[in-house]
Amino acid sequence: MLSMFSIMGAFRTAPELIHVLRHYGLFHSVCVPSYIEQDRVCGFWTWLFVLSKLPELGDTIFIVLRKQPLIFLHWYHHITVLIYSWFSYTEYTSSARWFIVMNYFVHSVMYSYYALKAARYNPPRFIAMLITSLQLTQMIVGCAINVWAHGFLKTHGPQSCNISQTNINLSIAMYFSYFVLFARFFYKTYLSPDGNKIRRMAASLAAQNTAKLSTNSNGDDGNRNVNNKKLDINADLTMASHTHKAKAQ
Repeated sequence: MLSMFSIMGAFRTAPELIHVLRHYGLFHSVCVPSYIEQDRVCGFWTWLFVLSKLPELGDTIFIVLRKQPLIFLHWYHHITVLIYSWFSYTEYTSSARWFIVMNYFVHSVMYSYYALKAARYNPPRFIAMLITSLQLTQMIVGCAINVWAHGFLKTHGPQSCNISQTNINLSIAMYFSYFVLFARFFYKTYLSPDGNKIRRMAASLAAQNTAKLSTNSNGDDGNRNVNNKKLDINADLTMASHTHKAKAQ
């Protein structure tokens, strides 16, 4: 469900950003909130984007209720995005058009990957690495947008760019912290020797469990065959006893 929502959101918001960049340039894309004030479609999907942060935070709640391991990156990311998205929406932050499009796009890939995993498909390992790489790229671009916004405020004045300095400070701190956390996650999961050991142990355990299930299944079949043979022998003995009695009579 979240994968389809993100895909639709990306298709409904990305064209507006591309149009603005092609016809009006970088300054307009960072400083003018036309995506929410003039474009009704993009404005509607911006509103849905802000609301969607609640069900995404629900993933964290379900993890806690199921008593599963909850990493700092997971709950920190969801909580801060929720707070920042709602704060930016109240200000009609102009640079948020970049953040919304990037988030929709990355989530469309990420949640599609999760959907395949939930359906018991095993996508190649490089897909997971690609998703984390996209997230890292998203954080770098997010920091760059905030640096540009700060520069536009200084050169053109606060009245020319619809973004507050407070918002820029919060956003760049958030994106930089995300970059550090996702880079650490990428290294520990895909590059560090410990991460390789953990993946090999997980694969070994999965193979052992599969072998056990196969053995148990074969054992059950063997037991059924033995029981069937016992029944056949008992039936033959019974028939032979009846035949012997008949002859004696």
